[in-house]
Amino acid sequence: VQLQASGGGLVQAGGSLSLSCAASGRSFSSYTVAWFRQAPGKEREFVSSVSWRGDSTDYGDSVKDRFTISRDNAKKMVYLQMLSLKSEDTAVYYCAAQHLGFNEYGYWGQGTQVTVSS
Repeated sequence: VQLQASGGGLVQAGGSLSLSCAASGRSFSSYTVAWFRQAPGKEREFVSSVSWRGDSTDYGDSVKDRFTISRDNAKKMVYLQMLSLKSEDTAVYYCAAQHLGFNEYGYWGQGTQVTVSS
């Protein structure tokens, strides 16, 4: 599967932004999809994930109650709605896919920059 993230940009603190991850290839519905982010000088951080059926989601503590992940398997899309953005949310955001039965995210998109100004 190939992934392409989009939707990043510059937003003021307190604002919102929605990221999209478009997938190509077969069997998209067989993948758990997640968002990660990496800020300059920091390690990559897990943001959120959604199960292959979309019925189970997970969030990192720093984004819980502010971000919402969803997916549309028919469109091969995964979305990340981000509300109440903070300056510390500034990072490059990547979507990644993990095939059922595997324990690692083996497929990564190219990343999209999110910058939150304070």
